[in-house]
Amino acid sequence: MSEPNEGSTLRRALVGVLGFQVLLALLLFLGDLGEGFSLPGRGGDAPGLEQPTAPGDQTRRFAPTRPAAPGVTPSGPMPERLVLTERAGAWHLSGAIAEGDGARVARQIAAREGEGAPQTLFLDSPGGSVHDALELGRAIRSAGLAVNMEAGAICLSACPYLLASGVTRAADPEAWVGVHQHYFGENTLLPAFTAVSDIQRGQGLVMRYLEEMGVDPRMMGPALMTPPDEIYMLTRAEMLEFALLTEEPRT
Repeated sequence: MSEPNEGSTLRRALVGVLGFQVLLALLLFLGDLGEGFSLPGRGGDAPGLEQPTAPGDQTRRFAPTRPAAPGVTPSGPMPERLVLTERAGAWHLSGAIAEGDGARVARQIAAREGEGAPQTLFLDSPGGSVHDALELGRAIRSAGLAVNMEAGAICLSACPYLLASGVTRAADPEAWVGVHQHYFGENTLLPAFTAVSDIQRGQGLVMRYLEEMGVDPRMMGPALMTPPDEIYMLTRAEMLEFALLTEEPRT
């Protein structure tokens, strides 16, 4: 009886994504016809990322350079691209996900495979390039790494795709994970329709990736409803429901 239920869940997810794409196409078209039109969102009116969240109050203003989770005092700027270090027998990956980071960091991990290589990777990233996140995520899964998050760490935007790549996935209760729509740049009349096609293809690739990693594609629901200038902080219950987390953090 489980297979029909799983198929029904996936169909609902796909129908939801298709409906969003139709709405987005209309918004992009209207944006080309009128000045100052933008996707709906509170933008600057949303609370800042430093404000703690609670169930039902999970949307915050997105600040991709902010280095700390809500309620945590910033300690310095986040690196502009991913930095991989090895400490105490584990990988630590921090910084924004820049173009080219996927292949570069994958090579670094592959170069240390073998006896004595770290088996756990800790994340702290505000996100960035979706393509590179998916590329690196597949390399992390191929290497058989567990992915964890420490207290105060953030994993926003495209970063949750790296979290999803772990063979096991855990996060400290004081770590913060957030999702939103992916940003595809400015649009003009002709490229608007091309942009919608690119968005559809991109979301399809993301959903396929999540299925590969054993994560429920329904995680895309709150992402698709949250504009790029905001971030939706997932509750621990949601992360467990979507199987983004598979276990409690190790002590």
